[in-house]
Amino acid sequence: MIKSKVLAKGAEATITLDKDKIIKNRLKKSYRISIIDEKLRKSRTRSEAKIINKLSSIIPVPKILKTDEKQTIEMEFINGKKLSETLENLDYKKICRLIAENLTKMHDQGIIHGDLTTSNMIFQENKVYFIDFGLAFHSQKIEDKAVDLHLLEQALEAKHFTIYQECIKIILDNYKPEKYKEIIQRIKIIESRGRYKDKY
Repeated sequence: MIKSKVLAKGAEATITLDKDKIIKNRLKKSYRISIIDEKLRKSRTRSEAKIINKLSSIIPVPKILKTDEKQTIEMEFINGKKLSETLENLDYKKICRLIAENLTKMHDQGIIHGDLTTSNMIFQENKVYFIDFGLAFHSQKIEDKAVDLHLLEQALEAKHFTIYQECIKIILDNYKPEKYKEIIQRIKIIESRGRYKDKY
């Protein structure tokens, strides 16, 4: 019987499933000076663990089981459906409302996910879990919240083209954070920047 299985190996970390827990191990970077590399991995590991712990009482996220505060975080395995692979086959209207509710609560806490795609969302027992807070950070800036939403919009268009327009409408209709109007206005500015770049 296989005890552990590597689920993903990215540029920053290796994600391993070990029985009923996920182990995220930040990788050493040989191109960095070792002292700087150690400090970076330590600060990013601590930051990610703190953000997940803070969100655990606010939205569905994996529970942190243990962290060495240097490079490793152990958390519960959410044995659900990854939305990047299953969204079209589920009650996506309901799921999009749940995504919007999570996002509202997260942004009102001044937390930016930084990699908000359906690959980082798992549906289990009528809840949408947000996972992988490796790029998450604290911010109350309108720009940062708008970029989070814009990234989600792009991810939906790329991965779920057939239902994209319906999904983003439901999300925007149910996303109700503080300074909602300013965030939506900023998304339009960000989108127009993208269109301008595409012309040249």
